[in-house]
This record gives sequence, structure tokens and C-alpha cells, in this order.
Amino acid sequence: MAGHAAALLRRLQHLERAVRAAVARRRESDPQPDDPFRGLYLSDEAVDAALAAARDPFDPWPAGDRTAAPGNDRLAALAAAAGLTPLDEALLLVALAPDVDSRFEQFYGYLNDDVTRRRPSVGLALRLCGLPESATPARLRLAAGAPLVDLALLRVDSPDRPVLSRGLWVPDRVGGWLLGVDAPEPLLVGLAEPAAPVGPPPPGAVPLGRALDRAGARLAYLRERPGGSATALAVAALDGAGHRAIVVDLPRLAADPHPAELATALVREAVLTGAGLVVGPVQGDEPWPVWSRLTAAGAPVLAYGTQPWDPAWTALAPLQVEVAPLTADERAAVWRAALPDGLADGLDPAGATAQFVLGAPAIRRAATVAVQLATAAGERVGEAHLRAGARTQNAAGLERLARRIVPEVGWADLVLPAATLSLLRELAGRARHRDRVLREWRMRPGGGRGHGVTALFAGDSGTGKTMSAEVVAASLGLDLYTVNLATVVDKYVGETEKNLERIFAEAAGVNGVLLFDEADAIFGKRSEVRDAHDRYANIESAYLLQRMETFDGLAVLATNLRANLDEAFTRRLDVVVDFPVPDEAARRALWDRCLGERAPRAPDVDLDFLAGAFELAGGHIRSAAVTAGYLAAGAGRPVGMAELIGAVGREYRKLGRLTLESEFGRWLPLAVG
Repeated sequence: MAGHAAALLRRLQHLERAVRAAVARRRESDPQPDDPFRGLYLSDEAVDAALAAARDPFDPWPAGDRTAAPGNDRLAALAAAAGLTPLDEALLLVALAPDVDSRFEQFYGYLNDDVTRRRPSVGLALRLCGLPESATPARLRLAAGAPLVDLALLRVDSPDRPVLSRGLWVPDRVGGWLLGVDAPEPLLVGLAEPAAPVGPPPPGAVPLGRALDRAGARLAYLRERPGGSATALAVAALDGAGHRAIVVDLPRLAADPHPAELATALVREAVLTGAGLVVGPVQGDEPWPVWSRLTAAGAPVLAYGTQPWDPAWTALAPLQVEVAPLTADERAAVWRAALPDGLADGLDPAGATAQFVLGAPAIRRAATVAVQLATAAGERVGEAHLRAGARTQNAAGLERLARRIVPEVGWADLVLPAATLSLLRELAGRARHRDRVLREWRMRPGGGRGHGVTALFAGDSGTGKTMSAEVVAASLGLDLYTVNLATVVDKYVGETEKNLERIFAEAAGVNGVLLFDEADAIFGKRSEVRDAHDRYANIESAYLLQRMETFDGLAVLATNLRANLDEAFTRRLDVVVDFPVPDEAARRALWDRCLGERAPRAPDVDLDFLAGAFELAGGHIRSAAVTAGYLAAGAGRPVGMAELIGAVGREYRKLGRLTLESEFGRWLPLAVG
């Protein structure tokens, strides 16, 4: 810092000599040099002298003389980075002088003939640089379009005053940096943060850095696919091109009341520090001044987002780069580098988290969380810790559109036929191995198809569709998100599609299982067009057909009415699972499972009678078991047949069934009562 200050002070010596000469000339032309009120008023003699004297510039000084600038002169470095001319350097130094040496306040007050104006005016700055006040090219260096003004390296005050009497001053950040202060601009704290590359360069970083360094690319757009790491790629590419990286929160910048001023401050920070800007995620609704300011200077700007680039955003055509997700080998390398020793024996981190779509930064954060969880539990890092850490990287946006369920059931909790269980396990396997099959082996190339897995669960109400989706999610270590159709279906044309698009877009950034319950309500058959309602309903179904094909996540459609689904949906489904009504053996197992091991049972509980007499689905059996538990708790006794029969009777009434003696036998009075 001392070296930078010394370099700047050496430059100020030239300015001081020019000021001495200006003061001497001022005294020579002063009609009343001993007037104690000079600067507070103008006498007749002073006016006459001003009318008689020519307005000549002061003697020039060698502000652009590089021989006076040592190697660590930051003003010279700034001139090279911002494209400043020697005159720009001189004007900047004139404006900066009072912030470096307080004597210049007095000098400028004297030369301005006004003790209250202690900063240089435009006219005084031009004359100190050896130029007449009417020099148009020189005056344009202090107007919009010139680097000093566009980069806010120098400010021009009081736009209501005549041009020549407007004050000049240098923002604190610029003056501090020229003196060697590297503290960031306070205005940008929380909006922009410096970043350094971590680990080996991602694929594509070297060619992108070469384009920035050798081809002179100023703007690049990195379109990020799920599991891609656009930020890591941009930071590594800038590092390869010899630039620091400043990562900018673009939505926060665009939402600021004064985005243009913030964008100018960002570009100035990049120019001062020799950095590039990593800007994103791009949402497409940023105001025009943001892009025009960000791309106005020579600092490289690497924007990233998930949507295609729109040429209308900027006049500058960007270099467009596709950021693909990491391959299995690349993910494994990142996991190995991020996790220390102390893993459970035989644990393969990449294999245990193969169903998660994570980029390199997300993997490193997930590894940190996993280590913390294992340390807190006094254990070695295991599969559960890795999956819990990976789940913490989910975006929170989907929770505003769907209900999140943390799975608490497993395969042992399912009472289903063997064929149904086999299909459910196949569904989990597809989610676990889709990266290898679809990306590495390219088993489904072309057609714009996504890499998602879609299943249909069809069966009567209460046959276990939702619970099965929860079990599949639990086996994969994922959360389950159930879509509330009340927030999706809208009576206005086109709104349902917009709501679904928001859900699919948010789900693409979440490692979870997306469950559409009662899916036939929105995935129904297309029909013959008889009126406008049919036409728009068919458009809605056609949109959903296309959107399901491009979905990259794991989606489950649950329906009670499989026949109502459009056949085109069925073709696009990976797995179709039918849930039959349970037979007597399954019902007995369900009664036993739903009553559980903790609830006390009376000796008269007859599970064989309950399973054989009442043809109920699993959901109804669970509801009846819970009702019986409440009845027993209220009576202060174990769960017995009286409570169970009473609960079944209530369930029958909810279903609109008759309580017949042929079914209830000798227990009928308890069901009726």
C-alpha cells in the first residue's frame, strides 16, 4: 500500500508545480492582493481586471509522463485497463488531489476565487492541464460516453450550474484503490462476492478461458443444465485467462431501485481489480440498463442461466456455451476430493448418491454437511449422511408450489403383491442408474427427450399409491413433493399450463420425487372439439405431453381412473404400476401392520375375522385402526374387537356402505352402536 501511495504522491508533485505557477499568475493579475475578504465578494477593481485579462490556460504539466510513474503506479494500470488517455489521467489526478493532500483544498479555493469551493471546477481542471476552457475535445472527456464518467471514476457535480463551474470529485472507492486500499466497495457487499477456483478445472474451462484471453471475447452466456456448474466453469475460465472473478447475484441487482448505478459500480470494481464478472442466474426480465452498463466496459462478463439466450437482451453478441452435467467419473473425483478419510468401510460416495443431480460446488457443500452430521453423531461418514447432505442442496422454490414430505417408511412397510413390488423396485433402479444408461450409454438419443423417469401408479383409493411413492423416495434418499392440484388448475385459459411450467421448472433444480395425485384431472384424454372449451382443454393436454418428455426429474402420476388418461401419456411413461385391491391374506397383514407393535391389544382381537369379513383397501384399514386407537385411548383400555368393529362401522358409513349382518355377524350391534 505504501508503494502505491508513494507513486501517487510523486505524480502530485507535478500537479503541485502547476498549482504554484497558477497561484503566481493569479497574484500577478490580482488588483487587490491584500484584500482580507478576497473570495467572499468581487470589487469593482476585480471585475475590471477580469474584463481586461485574457483567460489563458496555466502552464501544462507532464501528467502523462510515464517516466515519473514507478512500476507499482496504480493510476497507470487503471489507464491501461479503462482505456484512459493522458488527459484523462491528468483530469483524474486534479480531481483526486484534495483527497490525498489537504493543502489542495486551499489551493483550489484560492484559484476558484471562492473559499467554499474547495474542489476543482471543470474550467480550473482544464486550465491546470494546460488547455483552454473552450477546448471541445477536452470537455468531452468529462461528458457521458467518456470512460471517466461512464465508469464513475470521476463525478461531475451540480448539473444545474454552468459546465465550467461544475465541481469534480473522485469516489472514495477509486481514490482508496489508487492509494493501495483493496477493501471492496461497501455498496456491493452481499450483491457481489469474489470467488476463486476450487479443485481441478471443470470440462470446458480451458477453451472458454482461451476465448477470453486470446479471442478477446467480452461476453459469454453459459446455459446451465441440471447438474451443471456454470459458476465453477466461469470462475475457472476467468482464472485461466488471468482474471479474478466477481460473482454477482443478478436477480438482486435487477430488483434494486437503482440497478444502473449498481451495475456501473460492479463494472468499475472489475476494471479496478482486473476481474471478470460472473452474472446470474439470468431470468430474462432484467431491465435494459443492467445489461447495457455491465457490457459497456472491457471487463469480461460471463452470464449464466437455464433458459436460451435472447439476442434482444444486449447489442453485444455473446459466446454461447452449453454447461452439461458432470459425468459419473467426474462426480466421483469431486466426491473423493471433497471427503476426507473416515468413510464407512466399502462406501462409494458417488454410487450412494448416483440418483442426485449435483454440480461440483453442490457436491462440495453436501460433503461438508455430511461430515458435520457424522461428526455430531460420533460416527464415520455413511450413506445416510451423504444423502442427507445432498438433500440440503435442494432449492426451496418447489415448496411454495408443492407439499414436501420427508419419507419415514421403507420397503418393509409395504403390503403389496410381488409383481407390484418388483415394478416399484425397477422404478427406483431407473432413477438410480439413469445417468449411466441415458448419458453414458446414450440409450435414448435425439428427439429432445429429457433424462427424467416417469411412472404411473393406478389403482383404487387407499391401495397404497402415495405410500409407495414415499417408499421409492426413501429408498433413493430423496424427499417426496406432492403437487396440490388446487394451486395448479385454473379456470382461465393458459393459466394451468403456466402453473405447471413453474412446478416443472422448480422441480428441475430439486432432487426429489414429484407426485401428481389424481393425475387424470390434468392429464386427461383429448376429446373431439365441439366448442372452445374442448379446444383449450386439448391444447392443455398437448402442452403436458411435450413438457413431460423434456422433464429431467422423477415424476409419479397417481390416478384412480387409469382409463381416463390419454394414451399418448401412457406411451411416454417408463413404468406403469397397477395397485390391486388387497386379498384376504394381504388384508390380514395390513391389519397387523396398522395396529403396530406399541399399541396394547386385547386378547379378543381376531385379525382373521377382520381380514375375511371386510373387503377394505389398505388406506381404509389404516384409518379404521387409528380410529380404534382413539376409542381405546378414550376408554382407557387396550384396543379390542369392540373398538375395531366400531371403527369399521364408521369407515363403512364414510364409504356409504350398509352394515349387514352377513358381514359383521355377532359383532353387528357394536358396528351399529
